[in-house]
Amino acid sequence: MPAGMKPLEKFLKKQTTALTRAGGFGGVGDKASGTGASRRRASLSRVVPFFRETSPESGHVREVFSPDSEDPPSWPSAAGTGPATVPCSANGSSSGSGPGSGSGSGSGGGDVRSPSLSSDEQSSEASLITETSCVGGGGGGGGGGGATPLHPDTPDNLTLAVLDGVAGKRFGHCSETLLDDFMLTHPIFLTADRLQQVLLQQFTLEADGGGGERRDGEVQMSAAERKQAVLNMAFRYLDTYRELLQEEGERSNSFPKELYSCAVKELTRYPELVEDVLKLQRWTEILHCPSDEEKESRKKQVRPLFRHFRRIDACLQPREAFRGSDEIFCRVYTPDHSYVTIRSRLSCRVGEILALVKEKLQYSEDQPVLPGNLILVAVTSSGEKAVFRPSDEAVFTTLGVNTHLFACEPSELDSLLPLPEEIHWTPGDSKLHDMSAEEVANQLVVFDWELFSCVHEVEFICYVFHGEQSRWRPLNLELVLQRCSEVQHWVATEILQCQSLPKRIQLLRKFIKIAALCKQQQDLLSFLAVVLGLDNPAVSRLRLTWEGLPGKFRKQFQQFESLADPSRNHKSYRDLMTSLRPPLIPFTPLLLKDLTERLGSCRGPMLTDANVSMFVPQHKVAEMVRTIRRFRSSQLAVDTETSPSHLQTKAYVRQLQVIDNQNLLFDMSCKLEPKDT
Repeated sequence: MPAGMKPLEKFLKKQTTALTRAGGFGGVGDKASGTGASRRRASLSRVVPFFRETSPESGHVREVFSPDSEDPPSWPSAAGTGPATVPCSANGSSSGSGPGSGSGSGSGGGDVRSPSLSSDEQSSEASLITETSCVGGGGGGGGGGGATPLHPDTPDNLTLAVLDGVAGKRFGHCSETLLDDFMLTHPIFLTADRLQQVLLQQFTLEADGGGGERRDGEVQMSAAERKQAVLNMAFRYLDTYRELLQEEGERSNSFPKELYSCAVKELTRYPELVEDVLKLQRWTEILHCPSDEEKESRKKQVRPLFRHFRRIDACLQPREAFRGSDEIFCRVYTPDHSYVTIRSRLSCRVGEILALVKEKLQYSEDQPVLPGNLILVAVTSSGEKAVFRPSDEAVFTTLGVNTHLFACEPSELDSLLPLPEEIHWTPGDSKLHDMSAEEVANQLVVFDWELFSCVHEVEFICYVFHGEQSRWRPLNLELVLQRCSEVQHWVATEILQCQSLPKRIQLLRKFIKIAALCKQQQDLLSFLAVVLGLDNPAVSRLRLTWEGLPGKFRKQFQQFESLADPSRNHKSYRDLMTSLRPPLIPFTPLLLKDLTERLGSCRGPMLTDANVSMFVPQHKVAEMVRTIRRFRSSQLAVDTETSPSHLQTKAYVRQLQVIDNQNLLFDMSCKLEPKDT
């Protein structure tokens, strides 16, 4: 490999302590370890070389974000020992302390700028945070000298503070953004069930009991104003989570029905609510009776995942969002590598999966002895094992690229081995030799766009802040991360399986061209995945292969490597992002890293079920989600052909055959070009 090509793979080995602090990120253990959120997040640390950067002066690894160096303005915050006070002066400036004295919090009023926003957007963000900091909590008192103390010391009080601000429209254009901030981020600190309860309670309260006094001598809010504010918040909640609520059926339909029933009873006293009541009636119909188009899209009985059960005809269909009730086919293996095929809901518990497996094994001719107590184990191609708990849910999307499910008795755990095809490899020419780089790149972009479009924006919040405790599983987001890892290993696999040096050089050229075409079409997910795949140590050590690459391609790849450079908080990548306009597909793992650092750079102690001790600066988190919304604000159009060769390329791209065992890849590399060559 030529000088100047710095392998990024070494960053992959640096597991981040920032993510561990922020939410328990970790790898898969050898046996029973690795359960819970750590297993769900393990794919992120393998995919992204972006959690730490090396200081050129000292050579030491340092955190990209320092929680002690910068502290974002409080919007809104509460310390674990008491309510926080954020006075707002008459001219709109704010002063005061940070979120508290808990670990990870800082002091001072410095603003952490969003690295993904332009300077104009950052100025707007800072202005908006200052204005929204003045919203009073439902439990707070008045202040003197033109200041409005902020006391959102519980999630309920924070909800009342937002309700008060929306009802009074105290900040004009800011009230809409404030409401959007709250709706996008409330899963961090307030469950959907509790939010629904608070809204129902507030709707039934009269003005003198609703905690709705206005500050600074303003007139008390009328009962009609409060009821309309509650309905406005309810409409925004239903609109934001419509697809997810429809999926939940009666569990979610009860809220709009109860609110509608209460609103109808109030019509005689408050006739001004009639339009809102009619709108609420339409919402109950929408959630209870999906449209014909929505019904048709849910008719498909089998939803193929990437690798756990193959159906070529299904993989050629456009991707649709996965929901927990979707049924899938999946193979579950036994210690002798035989398997049973089960059909289950995507969100079902491990206990249900084991019950289905046990039922199948009872009728299997190859299983003369009735199975005893079974456990479900994920086994990677390198032999690592992770045991699932019976209560774990939606485990299918958490599996790695070549990770398979095994059912066995506890005494058989140590004997589990990867599938033979995951351990051995067969040299051969790649199918890529017969495909054009343009068509492969087009299919990568189309598939990435389908996957990225399926991710509901709240999945980003749930993945980072709640993991497996979230009401809504980040099923589609996990598949995007899995795809990113799959593309990286695909690049290395295709090159290392090729025995001919001239053909390997051709493949190297083709992959660099594919990366360039993905970048040109603003698919940064596959672009960086291909670059990271070429930077795999097993590929980067192929000196003869890289030396055979024309100088033009070497220079182009060095430019691509610079865009993947994590130094200065990924400045090169962020500069590229600011120059692009929607539609575009971002490098999704970096979005999750940024969301995690937004929390970790300003947090106090962790939220607990019994006692909420802090609030994140919701506006900053919500602004990142709105950035993702802007990426998808227009449809990505890619011209693709419909010829038989096109369909073959499409099937190939959507069912990639990869080796993800790094030790095996390195052995393959050494056989191609031994160390002494």
